Amino acid sequence: MSQEEKAEAFRTLHTGPPFVIPNPWDAGSAKVLAGLGFKALATTSGGFAFTLGRGDGTVTLDEIAAHIAALTEVTDLPVSVDLENGYGPAPDDAARAITRAAEAGAVGGSIEDYDRDSGALYELEAAAERIAAAVEAASGLAFPFTLTARAENHLRGNPDLDDTIARLQAFERAGADVLYAPALVTAEEIKAVTEAVSKPVNVLAFGRLGLTLSELAEAGAQRVSVGSGLTWSAVNGAIEAAERIIDDGDFSGLGTPGRVKEWLGA
Repeated sequence: MSQEEKAEAFRTLHTGPPFVIPNPWDAGSAKVLAGLGFKALATTSGGFAFTLGRGDGTVTLDEIAAHIAALTEVTDLPVSVDLENGYGPAPDDAARAITRAAEAGAVGGSIEDYDRDSGALYELEAAAERIAAAVEAASGLAFPFTLTARAENHLRGNPDLDDTIARLQAFERAGADVLYAPALVTAEEIKAVTEAVSKPVNVLAFGRLGLTLSELAEAGAQRVSVGSGLTWSAVNGAIEAAERIIDDGDFSGLGTPGRVKEWLGA
């Protein structure tokens, strides 16, 4: 598929039934998720940073561009990218991140309203200006790049639902294609968000959320991502197997390639 074809397919997913967009952390996991039948993929900043031996928020724009290229090389699925805050506080930074992601092969990406360097959310007007700049960059591309705008309140210890909704509404007015407030924890919160905006809403699924895909869809979610959850599922499984080895000399927790061999062409 060409990048334009991937972009069109990704857009179409947002007008059909609610769907899950899982988050691979490297090229191998991307091939596995594609092999399982998912229709699109999204990167995870935390999962990718882990592959570099670092914590979330430490990846550079050059590194994420290389990561995008690696994922798009091994699968024909549309890839959307967690671009954090655009790797800089200025609107031009957000615009540059969109352009670089597209050049690397992505057909979608998200910009958030939180600055890790200062540990603070951007003021609403500044946050909306950053989304507007990203929208302008996306509109200059030769294909329909799907821009997701993230309101980080609930992920950053400020669960002010009214402010979250006000931010998402401002991002919608700025031209974002998809809206996203990570770490909403109840169906009621999700429904309040989805009813307050007219654009598709992405919802973050995580273990303690306790809601199924059908329940998330009933609350109004169009797209469901899992963040770094799959990364930690894999890593925690490896840790448990390694602990059995070092503690008890027990190798029974070791796995085999199984179906992975088919997806990797091994």
